[in-house]
Amino acid sequence: MKKIALHWQILIGLVLGVVYGLMFGSTVNYISWMGDLFIQALKMIIVPLIITSIVSGVANIGSGGNFGRLFTKTFSYYVITSTFAILAGLLFVNLIKPGVGADINLVQSVDGFAAKSQSFQDTLMGIIPSNIFEAMVNGKMLSIIFYTMLFGYFITRIESKHKDLLTNIFNSGFDVMMKITLFIIKFTPIGVFALSAKLMATQDNPLGTFQSLGLYMVTVVLALAFHGVIVLPIILRFVAKVSPLKHFKALSGPLLTAFSTSSSNATLPYTIEAVEENSGVSNKITSFTLPLGATINMDGTALYEGIAVMFIAQAYGIHLDILQQLIIVVTALLASIGAAAVPMAGLVMMTIILSAVGLPLEGIALILPVDRILDMCRTTVNVWSDSTAAVTIAKSEGETLKV
Repeated sequence: MKKIALHWQILIGLVLGVVYGLMFGSTVNYISWMGDLFIQALKMIIVPLIITSIVSGVANIGSGGNFGRLFTKTFSYYVITSTFAILAGLLFVNLIKPGVGADINLVQSVDGFAAKSQSFQDTLMGIIPSNIFEAMVNGKMLSIIFYTMLFGYFITRIESKHKDLLTNIFNSGFDVMMKITLFIIKFTPIGVFALSAKLMATQDNPLGTFQSLGLYMVTVVLALAFHGVIVLPIILRFVAKVSPLKHFKALSGPLLTAFSTSSSNATLPYTIEAVEENSGVSNKITSFTLPLGATINMDGTALYEGIAVMFIAQAYGIHLDILQQLIIVVTALLASIGAAAVPMAGLVMMTIILSAVGLPLEGIALILPVDRILDMCRTTVNVWSDSTAAVTIAKSEGETLKV
């Protein structure tokens, strides 16, 4: 297997896992622990990787003016592409109308869902941590990113000898974390195999579910494909002026990992490694844009939320006019920024959008049967967009890339 490229190993693991889960589902417990262990290993390195990555990245940027310029470019990209994604989702759901005539009895329970919901105001308030160590323990990524960006920025404002010392410490820490990351990445094919096998084995009557919600799934996948295959490559070709195909090949491993884990944060270590080593983006750019993107840049999630809300409205026979759909665009954009900071991510944030346009929260149960599958697809688009941002911003900073 060592002679086979890692992305091919991951793809083989994914296919074998699907086959194993469908054919030997009753024995999946014997191998599922490998997938759980792999996810645990990825989670283990996320917080220290983000801390060392962002602090070293911001400290290496230099002056406050450079930091401000880079932050403005990064945040602007995330807002623009997420808005395009939501509009694409609304276009497809209005054309296909998957919710018209849908069976509203096809629901799953959402036990404890209300308890996990929170308002967008609560999410914004949670950005500033009252206790940074508590935020680290609980994995509150927005709080961690805010604090580390602040810490890195003020490293650039202190006297030279202290600045050099702290910068070197965090640069060294980041190097160590990348070594650990590369070690864990070697086990990705095994983890992907176990995760995909477990997913297939735990699906109750997947064929029947797919038939009932097939048109909804098709709508989501088509919109995600439009954004990922047309919109983002156009940005790569005409804004970043790089080859979309070469960049896609460079990111094939992280994209397959994102598809199988359904987690942008869990894929982050692999994304950083691939964008630096394969696409040629400097650590100064990746260490700033990618951790931030994994938390607030959710193109796939924002697109999905827009379609899901419209699908629920159509299923209940409720017409949403242009103004209400505009509210969906704005609310989905804001909700997607905070999605990674709360449990159940996009599903929880969807309660904000449903409330904003007056739809019943119980409608979320309509889409739960296929949410896990679609989560894999939208996470892949999230990671693809993050990597596109890193390349685009690197080119705007005058870097020479490999793609």
